[in-house]
Amino acid sequence: MRLDTPICDFGWKAPEFTLKDPDGNSFTMSDHLGQKGLLIAFICNHCPYVKNIADRLAQDTSDLLSEGFGVLAVMSNDYTDYEADSPPLMKRFAQEHGFAFPYLVDETQEVGKTYGAVCIPDFFGLNKDGALQYRGRLDDAGLVGSDTRDRTLINAMRQIAETGQGPREQIASMGCSIKWR
Repeated sequence: MRLDTPICDFGWKAPEFTLKDPDGNSFTMSDHLGQKGLLIAFICNHCPYVKNIADRLAQDTSDLLSEGFGVLAVMSNDYTDYEADSPPLMKRFAQEHGFAFPYLVDETQEVGKTYGAVCIPDFFGLNKDGALQYRGRLDDAGLVGSDTRDRTLINAMRQIAETGQGPREQIASMGCSIKWR
């Protein structure tokens, strides 16, 4: 089922969390709040929307990381029912697509619920103070991709770094529903 993300709740203070990657290493959200902000991406392995944007996501987040932003990805799906999202396959998916950011397991699904994540992918762009300023799409290329895409998310994150605030007009991300227990 296709869903769209809600409108950005500007200024919402992102709650702290600590999650582990598939190798058992712990990552705390506030430790990754870069000097310019933080992108938290709720993604998974099996969703066709994520599969189609994975390489573009890797490219855009690599650029963000090099510019002083933090990036974390969270997988909140119930992987007992969706084995394709299991931690070993998360690790392989991240390697296949060249993810340069931690890809974390939300074992209890508490982080996804606390953040109000709705669909996969669901992007939360925070300013350097951890306040929400962007909740929109990755780009305008959709499922097919494009060489001349508008890098909507990266442009929004750059605006956040420059002004502390995200664009007032945002286009929702769309994707599959999170698979809750």
